[in-house]
Amino acid sequence: MPTTDSRTALRVCPLCEATCGLTLTIEGTRVTGARGDRDDVFSQGFICPKGASFGAADGDPDRLSTPLVRRDGELREATWEEAFDAVAAGLRPVVEQHGPNAVGVVLGNPNVHTMAGALYPPVLLGALRTRSIFTASTVDQMPKHVSSGLLYGDAVAIPVPDLDRTDHLLLIGANPLESNGSLCTAPDFPGKLKALKARGGTLTVIDPRRTRTAKLADQHVAIRPGTDALLLAAMAYVLFEEKLVDLGDLAPHVQDVDELAEAVRDFTPEAASEACDVPADTIRALARELAAAPTAAVYARIGSCTVPHGTLASWLVDVLNILTGNLDRPGGALFPLSATDKTPRPAGPGRGFALGRWHSRVSGHPEAKGELPLSSLAEEIDTATPEGSPVRAVIAVAANPVLSAPDGDRLDKALGSLDFMVSVDPYLNETSRHAHVVLPPPPPSQAPHFDFAFNAFAVHNQVRYGRAAIPLQPGRMPETEILARLTLAATGMHGADPSAVDDLVIDQTLGKSVTEAHSPVHGRDPHELAAALTGESGPERRLDLMLRLGPYGDGFGAHPDGLSLAKLLAHPHGIDLGPLQPRLPGPLKTRSGRVELLPDPIAGDLPRLREALRERPAGLVLIGRRHLRSNNSWLHNVPALTGGTNRCTLHIHPEDAERLGITDGAPVRIKGAGGEVTAPAEVTDGVRSGVVSLPHGWGHDRPGTRMSHAALDPGVNVNQLLDGSLLDPLSGNAVLNGVPVELALTETTL
Repeated sequence: MPTTDSRTALRVCPLCEATCGLTLTIEGTRVTGARGDRDDVFSQGFICPKGASFGAADGDPDRLSTPLVRRDGELREATWEEAFDAVAAGLRPVVEQHGPNAVGVVLGNPNVHTMAGALYPPVLLGALRTRSIFTASTVDQMPKHVSSGLLYGDAVAIPVPDLDRTDHLLLIGANPLESNGSLCTAPDFPGKLKALKARGGTLTVIDPRRTRTAKLADQHVAIRPGTDALLLAAMAYVLFEEKLVDLGDLAPHVQDVDELAEAVRDFTPEAASEACDVPADTIRALARELAAAPTAAVYARIGSCTVPHGTLASWLVDVLNILTGNLDRPGGALFPLSATDKTPRPAGPGRGFALGRWHSRVSGHPEAKGELPLSSLAEEIDTATPEGSPVRAVIAVAANPVLSAPDGDRLDKALGSLDFMVSVDPYLNETSRHAHVVLPPPPPSQAPHFDFAFNAFAVHNQVRYGRAAIPLQPGRMPETEILARLTLAATGMHGADPSAVDDLVIDQTLGKSVTEAHSPVHGRDPHELAAALTGESGPERRLDLMLRLGPYGDGFGAHPDGLSLAKLLAHPHGIDLGPLQPRLPGPLKTRSGRVELLPDPIAGDLPRLREALRERPAGLVLIGRRHLRSNNSWLHNVPALTGGTNRCTLHIHPEDAERLGITDGAPVRIKGAGGEVTAPAEVTDGVRSGVVSLPHGWGHDRPGTRMSHAALDPGVNVNQLLDGSLLDPLSGNAVLNGVPVELALTETTL
């Protein structure tokens, strides 16, 4: 029961991409409860088990509270001053002796869940000028960024399904009942799918597993893993062959339709059927149903990205939406417009999107969106070449690649060989244990929150902001200040006031904005505008700047009813900005100013897809899986979110289990190209025959960590089965699904 000194505070949940509004119960300096905020303009009271456990995650006793600095080989508590002195002393000699590319920057996906992670890493990268940039995107969604960049000229112009208005939703490699959605920000995704069915709509799920989402579907197609692009290409073939292509209002904005028809002519349903293990008649029916629906949307996620043809699959998702006239129309797939998006520029040709502007030093992997494959980090550290220096220092911000990247054993050793490593992380985990300096951010309740990234993928335009629910506790440093000081220490400005970072960004942004003819502040005095910004801190002033210059902003008085930080603070449950609207040609930044339906890199990769028509797996293949109570490797130290069905077991079909003599619960040795692990079998017909499944993010058994609860049931690291050599060539994304494995009973079960 709440005590008499308890109070409530509002907070947007940072534990997944759904961004649900929470009402926290706070007693003293501790969050003792969390429930859904019924007045939140976006989530309207929805909450999942992760959000309900916000207090437990926030108050985890294993969270670090003070910096750690390595002395005599041992990490010991230190002051903030000592920690940043050590950072400057460790990083600057590497830059000065070996150049900026000798410093690798590794960014984990928690960065997009925090205000600090959105605002400061871009400044750090711009100032450091390293090309050794690695993020979680290349073990997740980079194929979607690349396909969007090639189609629309902008790697973050990602259309999302209009869940509230569509009549027909086709999901591929997505399990939103467990993930809550991804690259599609939608509180209560399960409720939206049920509402779709209740209004007479159709839900089709294509997935090798009968997931919770698949169980809800009108039709579940159990495709062979890794063949998504073949199925989608065959559907495109049917649309052309049966004259079902109808671009509608898109026609003036799209080029290369005839060229695309020629490019897919080999991908007949009959040719794709055996490879996909989906009947040709089913493929034809999928295409016809998509074309016949009054409105429809195709949506795919991580299962279709982390495969050998991830970029082609991501491209074909949009191709199908375009060919059926469902891109950029209500009920189809639309481009969100977030409150902090840049002021929309006039429609017309842009700079386009380029791949491979530089390559990794060892294996020559092309960059994508300014990043190199996370799978190549280990070799960039441990392998010498005649050209360039190996990575000798690493800055890791909210990243745990020892678990999230292929071949964690090799990366584990490589990180241990670095000259210097600094990790910004609340835990001493499998990766941060190698750091020379660990800088712990405060718990989320003690930080402000704004969803810069996820609002750009939201299924309804809205904006919400919350200040810290609990005052920053003594000895803590705001994550915004940690990252600002880290930027200064890494770039030779150690000791400068961290507010200088925010002032620099504000001055640069306003200096550019006043010169742009389409800007609401064109021709005005940037110093006068800077003085008009409000907020209690540099980050708040930057947020005020972005809101006021954004598409709904007040333009510093040009639109008096528009958005500003002050207006947003006056609406603690958020501001509804309306449903998604058609926006083309506005989002297009291609050189042609149109949707470029068959870009050269895509056309160049299609022969590889044609070869896949003849490929068949010789044995079992591995796929991952998600769970509602988990988010990668983050939450396994929270007792309320472990146990039950959230277990690291190997799902195997009864037919495969009987053939191999495997019984339910028996320990099974799984061997892949990168190594082997042992996990208990869970015999289930929820996975199709020929396929086994292990969840992602486990393996909390390495020495030197301080995650006491996770270590009690550590599970195994599925990525250790991979050697990192399998990548989607266009995006550099790791192939995590559909990889061959061998199973054997352990000696104890024989």
